[in-house]
Amino acid sequence: MHGQSYKDVLEGPAPEGRLGEAISRLLAILASPEMARWRPRMVIAFLITLASKGFAVSAPVAFGEGVNAVSRSLGEGGAGVAGFAAAGGLLVAYGLLRFASSGAPQLRDAIFAPVTNDAQRLTAVQGFAHVQSLSLGYHQTKRTGAVNRIIDRGANAVDFLLRFLVFNILPALVELALAACVAAVLYGWEFAAIIVVAVLAYALLTWSMTEWRVKLRRIMNEADTEVNARSVDVMANFETVKAFAAEERETRRFDDAKTRYAGAATNSQQSLAALNAVQAAIMNGGLLAVAVLGAWKALNGQLEVGDIAALTMMLMQVYQPLNILGWAYREIKQASVDLERLFQTLRLRPEIEDAPGAPDLTVSGGAVRFETVSFAHDGRSRSVDEVSFEIPAGAYVGLAGPSGAGKSTLLRLMFRFYDPDEGRVLIDGHNLADVTQSSLRRNLGLVPQEVVLFNDTLRNNILYGRPEADEAALWDAVERAYLKTFVESLPDGLETRVGERGLKLSGGEKQRVGVARAILKDPPILILDEATSALDSETESEVQAALAEAARGRTTIAVAHRLSTIAKADLILVMEDGRLVEQGSHGELLSAGGRYESMWTRQIEAGEAEAV
Repeated sequence: MHGQSYKDVLEGPAPEGRLGEAISRLLAILASPEMARWRPRMVIAFLITLASKGFAVSAPVAFGEGVNAVSRSLGEGGAGVAGFAAAGGLLVAYGLLRFASSGAPQLRDAIFAPVTNDAQRLTAVQGFAHVQSLSLGYHQTKRTGAVNRIIDRGANAVDFLLRFLVFNILPALVELALAACVAAVLYGWEFAAIIVVAVLAYALLTWSMTEWRVKLRRIMNEADTEVNARSVDVMANFETVKAFAAEERETRRFDDAKTRYAGAATNSQQSLAALNAVQAAIMNGGLLAVAVLGAWKALNGQLEVGDIAALTMMLMQVYQPLNILGWAYREIKQASVDLERLFQTLRLRPEIEDAPGAPDLTVSGGAVRFETVSFAHDGRSRSVDEVSFEIPAGAYVGLAGPSGAGKSTLLRLMFRFYDPDEGRVLIDGHNLADVTQSSLRRNLGLVPQEVVLFNDTLRNNILYGRPEADEAALWDAVERAYLKTFVESLPDGLETRVGERGLKLSGGEKQRVGVARAILKDPPILILDEATSALDSETESEVQAALAEAARGRTTIAVAHRLSTIAKADLILVMEDGRLVEQGSHGELLSAGGRYESMWTRQIEAGEAEAV
């Protein structure tokens, strides 16, 4: 991860966001092969922008010459036809140049719109795909709302930097240079000096004040991110909030976050008012200097009345793009921070990566073997300690033990969400570290303790493990999961939407949807992670029948809280404190009088075990 942990990126302070790095990354995006088709549009749009600045500088000159033509005609004793024609022609040219200077950017925006939208899309998709590729450790650490904001802001930063750096800041510098040259050549070097000094003073004061404002803005954005992340956390877990009657507490916490944001936003707005006042003083001072010097030169016969009008309009034209310089500079700085934050995320590397040239896993039977496997989570001494066992192909194996014994860790090692610190995990003799993760997980099916469904239709949730399945296979899975009667009772059948995380369905219905999904996927190895522990006895018997159907003909590993659910297993593995302490059939383990026998007796005494 290049020296940065997941926690550093997700919870650390905002990066520096240097503008030069942001520009280089922006250029890298534009130079990417995916953007090659838009390069002709980029060139055309930039040329149109430069042309519009040429029109903008020429327009005041045409207006000034038109006023001079009128003044000369009046000085000659009246407005003759020739004088009117000359003045009229220059004023018409002024109108056309003004229209061209204001209309060209609209044409440019129309031409450039697909470029910015596609650049945003590519950036957002790259960020989204990279986050999906990161290992389980990242997704256990992340706050969904904050990560979404990082991706959204990074994509929006690309659009902003493109528009303002290419079409505002750079063209404004070109316009300033043109205006200074034209003023020096036509009206005198003093005016060029006033224009340059005024603009430089404007830019320097704007830069210094905006640096101060960027710090305030960063505080405001961090407060905004906290508000968004807290809101998403509470809304996603509203059932827990209600169950603990914590509505008022969460509202207070949200109010605290909003209060911090309001204070930061107030400071930001007040600093903006101060910046605007300073900018207005510089702008009007420059206009006053041009007007006074122009009047003095006109009285001395060095300039005409129209020249003063042209100079004033020219300076106002140069000021026009600078009106938003403070805002644009602040936003550009913020956009560079947002882009850096996204690229900081993109620099993260998955903790678990495929070996170079790793082949796909081919499962012939589904035999599973753990060879002296040890693994420790962060902050724990040992989660799994020197565990060894072998599961024959096609066997039904139960995994038992108290909470924290290491059962779920073994399953995560099988999915290669983690790599063992020591030892190997093999399927049909293939070391999982040597094959691709995607091919491994294609060969594994999972029915967890709580099946989490997407806010989509029943059809799409069942098809999630095998989207290409046909209608016959889909209905076969529905029927084998004992879902057909339920589906047929719904007005919309398989097109029924299940709600956020499947909350419109009961626990048993969700579990059977998870079973149908696993049956449709048809993996050679099925993992049941306490798939019925959260259900009542009646619903459990229905789901157990569906699970038995799902397990038929494949290697099955069932983690069980209720030992009665694995009593008929071919092999039972008993875990305690990260170690495999017993293994054997139900009868053998009872006869041994060890850990399993005491667990079984305790469940019988508690009235939880059923007749086998």
